Amino acid sequence: MTQFLNYTRTWGAPAAAAVFLVLWIIGEAGRMGGDFLSWSGLFPLLAFTLAIGLASRFAYAAMLIPAAVLGAQLLRAVPPLEPNTWPIYLGSAVVLFFAAFSGSKWQQVAGIATAPFLAATMSYLMLNRSYSGGVGWLPVYGVSWHTMRDFWILYSSFLLVILTVGWLAGYALRGWEERRTLSAERTAAVDTLKATEVDLIVEQERTRISRDLHDVLAHSLAVIAAQADGSRYLGKDQPQPVLDALENIASSARRALTDAQRVIEGVGDGGSALPQPRLADIEELLEQQGSSLLVERTESGTPVELPEGQQMAVFRIVQESLTNALRHGGTGTRVTVHLDWSGPGLSLQIASYPDQPGKPGTGATTSAGTGRGIPGMRERAHLAGGWLTAGPDGDSFRVTAFLPYGLALSAPGAEIYAAELVGADE
Repeated sequence: MTQFLNYTRTWGAPAAAAVFLVLWIIGEAGRMGGDFLSWSGLFPLLAFTLAIGLASRFAYAAMLIPAAVLGAQLLRAVPPLEPNTWPIYLGSAVVLFFAAFSGSKWQQVAGIATAPFLAATMSYLMLNRSYSGGVGWLPVYGVSWHTMRDFWILYSSFLLVILTVGWLAGYALRGWEERRTLSAERTAAVDTLKATEVDLIVEQERTRISRDLHDVLAHSLAVIAAQADGSRYLGKDQPQPVLDALENIASSARRALTDAQRVIEGVGDGGSALPQPRLADIEELLEQQGSSLLVERTESGTPVELPEGQQMAVFRIVQESLTNALRHGGTGTRVTVHLDWSGPGLSLQIASYPDQPGKPGTGATTSAGTGRGIPGMRERAHLAGGWLTAGPDGDSFRVTAFLPYGLALSAPGAEIYAAELVGADE
């Protein structure tokens, strides 16, 4: 049905115009006397045919054509219709049908507003003695003025009903199509809502499972790492291979904690492990914030390749610190980001300064995106095997984080760090 209505809207008016013209030619062939060009109804017939053909695409022009023909007949520029050809006027009803069916709101209003004027003028031309001899069965000669007035009212009402029916038919068909479309859209919206509800339930269950899994893994792996470290420190007299194995167990447990956090975040973001930010992405992050914050980045020491989990933790801590500085300090807040690689681990310091002297530091209690703020950053550092502190420092608000490299010999300062641990154990 939709395809038929679309076809009617596109080709219905030209097809109706062609049928209107052909039927009139066939019906009046005997009265034309074989000379179509000299037939008195030729111009009105072609004009109303053109109006029907344009009704779908050019409704205003289509409604103007019948009015122009009637005006030309009133001015005697065009011969009036004969008593047997007056039904050509009924082509206006077809014009109003397509204007109401395919036109805009104002074109529909113009159509129904034009109908009374067309009906009144047509009746006047059909019944006035100076323009016509009646409509065939209705004599106009020898009739009183009051009777002619009644006839005009009767015929005007008759034509108005026909024109109004044509307009109402197009308007009703248009309304039915719109209701049908709205019903289909409503059905599609309900189906989409149901599918979305199912996806939401699945996402909530996935998040719950992820959190449960995180809690179980975090506790178990933290116990493993703590026991391995404790065994290594208490059993310093054990053979070196045993100590190395305990160290590997503790390092692997911490790395598993951060990797589990990364995987769980990927699941929570949509069910797939999305590419996670790395240290190399911090530069782009600082450039993005450059339009709102005055960010200064410094580095000391030789950078060390960190595991992916620790790299993501550093990125998120920097990201949340910048977000908090912008939220609480506003545009123009000065922020310094310093990465120190010279110790046994990465020391990260982020300080935000107020834009006015004496103003309190720009701290934060929540972070955009996670809603966990400082506790969330502290948890990230803890899962990466380190620690984090945050709080006012004079006129600034300072976030300090430390992420250990571990005891790998390739890490700068690792030998000193190991010696300090042994000495403290003794």
